[in-house]
Order: sequence, then structure tokens, then C-alpha cells
Amino acid sequence: MFRSRRFSYDPRPRAIANWLFFVAGMIVLIVVVGGITRLTESGLSITSWKPISGIIPPLNEAQWQAEFANYQKIPEYQLLNQGMTLAGFKAIFFWEYIHRLLGRLIGIAFAVPLFWFWFNRQIPRGYGWRLVALLLLGGLQGAVGWWMVQSGLSERTDVSHVRLAVHLLVALFTMAGVVWTALDLRTLVRRSEARPARMTGLGLATSIVLFIQLLFGALVAGLNAGLVTDQWPLMNGHFFPGATTTGQSFLHALFNDPAIVHFVHRWWAWVTVAMLIVLARAVRPLDRRASIAIHTAFGIQILLGIATVMTGMNIPLAALHQFVGALLVIATAWGVHVIGRLR
Repeated sequence: MFRSRRFSYDPRPRAIANWLFFVAGMIVLIVVVGGITRLTESGLSITSWKPISGIIPPLNEAQWQAEFANYQKIPEYQLLNQGMTLAGFKAIFFWEYIHRLLGRLIGIAFAVPLFWFWFNRQIPRGYGWRLVALLLLGGLQGAVGWWMVQSGLSERTDVSHVRLAVHLLVALFTMAGVVWTALDLRTLVRRSEARPARMTGLGLATSIVLFIQLLFGALVAGLNAGLVTDQWPLMNGHFFPGATTTGQSFLHALFNDPAIVHFVHRWWAWVTVAMLIVLARAVRPLDRRASIAIHTAFGIQILLGIATVMTGMNIPLAALHQFVGALLVIATAWGVHVIGRLR
């Protein structure tokens, strides 16, 4: 009788939803730390990927010297940071180490509770595969992160901006999936017969527009394109700055030229704002809190973006810009989910 009770089906949607919201918060944190890692040029300080043993940082002088010696072999040190002291290396090592440590902690915070809920048959029917898919996305994110780092270890002095964009977008997509699943489970708490929300046409259109803005934001970070100008709304006295590279196609410049990427990111933002306003108006009669969250997030994000440019990429402001960007993704996922419940 004990075994029958122990292994009987006992869904706990509220507990699982709360756990997923906690994981989403951890993803927001790692996105911010990842942004600081990029802004401080710290991402190539750890030149190897050791998923298990890498959790332990250097503990003595010999280990620090060995890590520093590995860093001295790559182009970033040889071409940009010649003469860096061990103390300077430790400063950049800190941010990359914290970034990787958070990634490991998120993996543990997802995998262990998932196993517990699964073992105790507490996952509502239809949600097990979704949770496993989110776990696999997290694993993919770790692999993409190392793929990104590898791009800067041999020929380049920094990581590929394209790979950096993929790394950030996979993180934000995973976070949105975690939040969406948590919202489905919260709905299931209120109504046991509730079906998962579906993507609507408006939701899809808004998501695509926001995706483009996030893509160019990631490219701006990867290309250091925020340093092209400290002016707004003009760029070095001009509305359209023109390409800074020559002999390249428009398509190449669109994704690789810092001035063009910066221009697209700052003006596509207003297309994004327009779509978010439409979404928020559709959401308002159904869930006023989600509507307020969307308006608040994009309003603050626009102001932070302008301030970041005009202060020459001030690191605290740029980190806040990335933080609110992650919150904007969550608010958008919330709003799209709200209108998707009607389906």
C-alpha cells in the first residue's frame, strides 16, 4: 500500500510553475552576467571547456600561472593585452568564471527538480516532454557557448559576433519557453481542464519583430557597435551613417558593419515599440498587469538604450539595458500567452 501511494499520479502544477519561474530568474541573471563579461572583454580568459572539473577555480599561485599561460597563447593577449599583469588577468577571469558557474548551477537547478517531479509522478500529463525539451535547450546553450568561445582562440582577437548572437538568442528563447510553460501550469492550477495557450497571429508577428531587435542588439554587442557614436538621434552628425567598410555587399554590411548594425538596432526599436503597443492594447482587457508590464519594460528599455549610447557604453547602464531587455522578453511572452489562452 505504501508503494501504491508513493508512486501514484499526483500532479503538482503550482510547485512546478514556481520552480520554473525561479529558473527563469536565474536565466535573467546569467544574461546580465554574460553582458558584463562581453563589456569587460572577459569572455576569452578561460581557454578550455571542462564541464565538471571547471567548476573549481585556480586555488594557488601555480594554478593561476598555468591559466594565465594558456591565455597568453591566444591572439587576444598577443595582439591586444601584451603586458597584462596576473592581477589584471584575475579580474577578467572572474566574470567568465561566474558566467560559466551560473550556467552549471542553472543546469543543476533544472535537472535535479525535474528528476524529482518525474520520479514522484507529479508532472501533469502532456508537460513531461516540454520540460525535457527545455532541459535539452539548456544543454545546447552550453555547447553553443563553447562554440562561441572557440571562435576567438586561434585567429581572432574576440569571439564571432554571429556566434555571440546565437548564444544570446538561444538563452532568451529558452527563458521564454520556461516562462510560457510556467504560465500554462499556473492556468492549470486555476482550471484543471485548461488547455495550453496557443500562438496567435498577433503573438507570432510581435515575436518576430522582437526577435529581429534582439538579434541586432546581440550583433551590436558582438561588434562593439555601440561605440560607433555617442550621439542620439543622429550618428556623428548624420541620420544615416553610411557603411564603414567598402567593397562589401549590402547584405554583408547589414550584419557585419558596426555602423549599419547600430543604425538598424536604434531605429528598428521603434517598429518593435509599435508592435508591443498593439499587443499591450490587445492584452489589456484580459490581463491589465501584463499590459502594464509590457509598456513599462519597453519604455525603460528605450531610455536605457539612449543613455547607454550617449555615455559611450557606460558598463552599468549597458548591463541594465541587457537586464531590462530580458525582462521585456518575459513581459512579451506573458502578453502573447494571455491572448493565446483564448485559443
